[in-house]
Amino acid sequence: MRTRQAMLLEQFNAAPAAEAHELLKPCLDVPRWIEEITAARPFASLDDLLSAARRAADPFTSEELEGALAHHPRIGERAAGASAEASMSRSEQSGVDARDAATIAALAEGNKAYEEKFGRVFLIRAAGRSAEEMLSALQERLGHTPEEEEPVVAEQLREIAVLRLERSMNS
Repeated sequence: MRTRQAMLLEQFNAAPAAEAHELLKPCLDVPRWIEEITAARPFASLDDLLSAARRAADPFTSEELEGALAHHPRIGERAAGASAEASMSRSEQSGVDARDAATIAALAEGNKAYEEKFGRVFLIRAAGRSAEEMLSALQERLGHTPEEEEPVVAEQLREIAVLRLERSMNS
């Protein structure tokens, strides 16, 4: 008997390129990444797919980072809309309790300081992290130079992309 995961991988492997692109785009809206994974099909296992996704996401160009960040909401803000990406973001940020006014205010203040310093949204893999953990990371990363911060952002983006892809294959 086949597992649902195997069936989803089989469907992904057999899908027309345009359908594969649509599955991958909410995970990471970087055309090169999407193309590399689509072209590498078929994958023998989910692990093979996730390994290919990690390889395709390393390294990112500065332009790819900036383009991908344009789709991410601020930590502590709920993503609007019915898109797959917005739904994923809301799920990932479930560790942020909207009723915790002090933490929400601290995140908003930290987001503003981060954007003023780095000129882009603060990005962190929120899934599995509490609001306090994200706030602590935000405060720590505010001490980085732009040169120190860029590889951290790239690693967080890779983690988000691979996690989203894995969850897409498990749903």
